[in-house]
Amino acid sequence: MKQRNSTITKIVALAVLGTGAGHVSAQQARTTLSAQNFPQVGVVDERFQSYNIEMLEVTGGKFWKPYSDIHIPTPAPGAGDKPSTPPGMNPAMFAYRPPLDLSNTRLRNLASALAPAYVRTSGTWANNTYFDDADNAISQPPAGFSGVLTRQRWKALVEFSNTVNAPIITSFATSPGVRDSNGVWQPDQARRFLNYTQSIGGHIAAAEFMNEPNIASIGGAPKGYDAKAYGQDFKAFQTFARDVAPHMLVLGPGSVGENDAEWGMGNTGIPMIGTEALLQAAGSGVDRFSYHHYSGVSQRCAPAGQTTENAALSEEWLARTDVTFAFYRHLRDRFEPGKPIWLTETGDAACGGNPWASTFRDTFRYLDQLGRLAMQGVEVVAHNTLVASDYGLLDENTFAPKPNYWGALLWHRFMGTVVLDAGVERREGLHAYAQCLRGTAGGVALLIINNDEQHSSRIYLQQRSNRYTLASTATLSGKEVALNGVPLKLTTDDELPALTGAPTEAGALEFKPATITFLTVPEANNPACAQGAHNP
Repeated sequence: MKQRNSTITKIVALAVLGTGAGHVSAQQARTTLSAQNFPQVGVVDERFQSYNIEMLEVTGGKFWKPYSDIHIPTPAPGAGDKPSTPPGMNPAMFAYRPPLDLSNTRLRNLASALAPAYVRTSGTWANNTYFDDADNAISQPPAGFSGVLTRQRWKALVEFSNTVNAPIITSFATSPGVRDSNGVWQPDQARRFLNYTQSIGGHIAAAEFMNEPNIASIGGAPKGYDAKAYGQDFKAFQTFARDVAPHMLVLGPGSVGENDAEWGMGNTGIPMIGTEALLQAAGSGVDRFSYHHYSGVSQRCAPAGQTTENAALSEEWLARTDVTFAFYRHLRDRFEPGKPIWLTETGDAACGGNPWASTFRDTFRYLDQLGRLAMQGVEVVAHNTLVASDYGLLDENTFAPKPNYWGALLWHRFMGTVVLDAGVERREGLHAYAQCLRGTAGGVALLIINNDEQHSSRIYLQQRSNRYTLASTATLSGKEVALNGVPLKLTTDDELPALTGAPTEAGALEFKPATITFLTVPEANNPACAQGAHNP
């Protein structure tokens, strides 16, 4: 009987079928799907799935205005205003937000449910933020800065970080206010910032020198800032960091959006310094190679758009993650060979996200991106943001979970740190990713994404599993999502609901159009997962 089952395994198809179809191609018939045999292809950080809380959310200031409050403006070069609108950006795109209430119980509980993670507190505004190391905070930023971070506000972030088990990733001020008369970066602000953080029990695990140096003009760098100036600054920062914070990982360069595609940020008209030139000037020596990626620029900054809502599940849109990664991986291999890669800021689109970033449509991109990058060796992915604007995992007014949060929660519950290869060729209607099942020796977790809005797909799985299928309760453009047909929402006591799987026997499994499914296979007996050493 054992020999017979082995033979069946070799000939049973991994059948990818349209609704009502029954044909299996010869290529598909050679493919098997047995969770026991998935080989290991990598290991990600235990804090792989992380998130951003922008520095501006901590200080309060002008951030991306809700779409409901604006007519999407045409960018006006040089139209930035003070105190907290990035230079060259149209002020009509921004609205004031008070500091985020980091002590909120719901916020902390929902963030804790994603732990362990990193919280990255940086962003464009961090480049221009003055740290006021005094008990009596100033009301206006000094010359050379556009925002103020008080002790009180930073302490709130540190307490949040410690409470939710999310050590901090950050960056430092690089605007004219931290430079001497020759324009050279000075570490005084950074030193006070690090010393205060340490004095209140904070843990800065890693830091980039500055946010997105390849678009330094938007980040408030001195006029004429170039690769040579960056190289000089970065070397000074590197020496400072090794001396003052030897246990802090130095990340870099933290560039954003470079690639050779038409939708790359290089085609937006924003002045850019090539990352290749930055790396040549700075030299080697980072602990982790970091970069940022957005699949486009949102409708706030590019009214014509770089994609449409109807294309948000398309193969081209989802594959944009790979395009940017390939660009930066090549630079990593040239200038920092062997260094781990971190994606420290990402979302569906820059400038606060597209209108559908807060709907179930974007959950396909969110989870597919995690699967793709884990397979390719990226160790950490920090989504922008946890709360603010359209791309936040949580509603910025109520902290209620958006669809992407429920996807993040399921990923956290099931996907361990050992990355496996399910052996499935990615195609429309079937994206399959596998990792060791978190906390279960020998177990495997599968993520199956059907991004086809019209047709079902099927696979043949050789083991029993527990099934967790996410689907919209109404339309893909809605903000409500159901798990195995039950709408997901917080309980009356503001607790997370039970995430209950449906027991499923071995055999053919169908995945309806536009659904996302996690399959847990606790009895897979996969040798790569046997010890559970990488599944905290």
